Amino acid sequence: MSSVTTTGLRERKKADTRAALAAAVLRLSVERGFDHVTVEDVTTAADVSYRTFFNHFASKEEALLQPDGAGRPGLAARLAEVDPALPVLEAVRVALRVELERFEADADTWRARFAVIAATPALLPRLVELSATDERSVAAAVAARTGTDPATDLYPGLVAAVLSAVSRVAVMRWHATTDVPLAVVLDEALDAVAAGLPTP
Repeated sequence: MSSVTTTGLRERKKADTRAALAAAVLRLSVERGFDHVTVEDVTTAADVSYRTFFNHFASKEEALLQPDGAGRPGLAARLAEVDPALPVLEAVRVALRVELERFEADADTWRARFAVIAATPALLPRLVELSATDERSVAAAVAARTGTDPATDLYPGLVAAVLSAVSRVAVMRWHATTDVPLAVVLDEALDAVAAGLPTP
């Protein structure tokens, strides 16, 4: 067996184990409430060792909030891949659609995850931390596209903060409905921002 094949199998096994752990955290949280689930419960449900859990996630919070792992490319990476000739808001629209496609690709799982998050106030500090980290990364990506400085210019930080709000509101509305595709909600939110948020 070639080293490439061996590496591919190893990575696939790691991804499968990570997915099983994330699924166990979510399933048990739906059944018991997130605060009543321990890492030991998760490893028992996933039939892996305690040590294996921490080879994939730093905490049960990470397993719930970042099921693909902390190293998964985010919006900033997606934005960097978009045609640099596109205006910023159009580039952002493209990047956000790609980033949020995973929600609709596994809608039931994500709706369950959002329900657990909404029912668990203790997750708020971690959510704020993740949001702040994402905003800094997006601001840097916007700055790179526009030739601005995220440390001294308002524009990159403002765009990043607006995108964070747009994503959060769009996902919350999608989660609360069953008949409106997330892409439609996202476009509606971005159109409102581009229009200057006119009064309804």
